[in-house]
Amino acid sequence: MPPEWVDLLSSDQRGLVRGVVAAAAAEDGVAPLSEQSTLELDRRGDHLLTDDGYARLDGTSAEIVVRPAARRRGVGTALVEALRARTGGPIEIWAHGDLPQAQAFAAALGLRRSRVLRQLRRRAADPLPPASWPAGVEVRTFRPGRDEDAWLALNARAFAHHPEQGRWTREDLDEREASSWFDPAGFFLAERSGRLVGFHWTKVHADEEPPVGEVYVVGVDPDESGAGLGRGLTVRGLEHLRDAGLSDVLLYVDEDNPRAVTMYENLGFAPYAVDVTYVA
Repeated sequence: MPPEWVDLLSSDQRGLVRGVVAAAAAEDGVAPLSEQSTLELDRRGDHLLTDDGYARLDGTSAEIVVRPAARRRGVGTALVEALRARTGGPIEIWAHGDLPQAQAFAAALGLRRSRVLRQLRRRAADPLPPASWPAGVEVRTFRPGRDEDAWLALNARAFAHHPEQGRWTREDLDEREASSWFDPAGFFLAERSGRLVGFHWTKVHADEEPPVGEVYVVGVDPDESGAGLGRGLTVRGLEHLRDAGLSDVLLYVDEDNPRAVTMYENLGFAPYAVDVTYVA
């Protein structure tokens, strides 16, 4: 069928999309949709559906997946054309893993490379510097049912200019707290005089073999910037993941954030993979 916009996917439609996603992941070795887009399958939104493909539009950003058996048959092109018609202006399309086939597809459509999100990894057991905090700061773990509103306010402040992270809502947070991987013991909060000023939320990918830890998100109040709080929180989370017996730890960082890239590289992280956006 030609691409069809759907506001709320039915159970059968969600099953179709998950089947396409699973087939693409098995073929490519890379998940074609982000965690957020996977969660959004159950929500109302701009879902674009065909028998062999799916796209989700979020403002001017989109993700596309095509069933491997249906590639090079115009399905991806039809999805991009429908996205262009919907927005009436430029859109950024994510290519997770920046695979050669995605590069060729982008070149054929005249899309240009834009944002670059780097995945870095380190061995969990590699040496770490001691964790330290600015004077007057104390670190504790997240308390479900008590810290949500304060954390959301800090997250919005810390990521005010970030295209995804800074827009998190209570629903976004509640969904992750309900996930099987959520562990408040790996969610560290920094306080100054009872006010949240920083955090490091870790994650464990138990479905990987062997399981892999993640520096899920590190945020610092702009007023605390430059005092070493982000580095201290990062080290505290890495200690937690190391002590959990994990072999490796991953994280994602925008290439145009050299300060963060340098900090992570100084902590032993090295390039592993990239996700990019192409502008249509």
